[in-house]
Amino acid sequence: MKRVLPYPLLFVGLLLMWLLLQQSLGLGHILLGGLIAFGATHAMAALQPERPKIRRPGKIVKLIVLVLADVARSNLAVAGIILRGRRDEHKSGFLLLPLELKDKSGLAVLSCIVTATPGSAWLEYDPVGSTVLVHVLDLIDEQEWIDTIKHRYEALLLEIFQ
Repeated sequence: MKRVLPYPLLFVGLLLMWLLLQQSLGLGHILLGGLIAFGATHAMAALQPERPKIRRPGKIVKLIVLVLADVARSNLAVAGIILRGRRDEHKSGFLLLPLELKDKSGLAVLSCIVTATPGSAWLEYDPVGSTVLVHVLDLIDEQEWIDTIKHRYEALLLEIFQ
């Protein structure tokens, strides 16, 4: 079964997403969605992604709570910046963040967290120097941003993945 459908949950999820995006439900939409989902699951199998090794799964809940709280707080802060409209009061900029995290899955999660948080974006990862370039909309204190990412997110991700 794994050879025919290597990722059955991905197949079902993609097919359902396809059908939800359609304005009408017909046999043609189901067949085309199934074909696209089938191709996507085989493309995913060709990539042969590593299975993440989760060391402390209990920390995942703590990480999720922290991220959701930070995303909500950042949404309010960014909305305040936009609604006030005073461009001279905030300074955007780039910061180079040193990382201890080496696990590919952990780095992927950290990039999603940084990019999903309004006001910041993960731009480039340098595996040789183990640094990441981050753009910040309101960069008041560079060291505060570095400490926040390293102590709030990277520390938990190190516990979870390494």
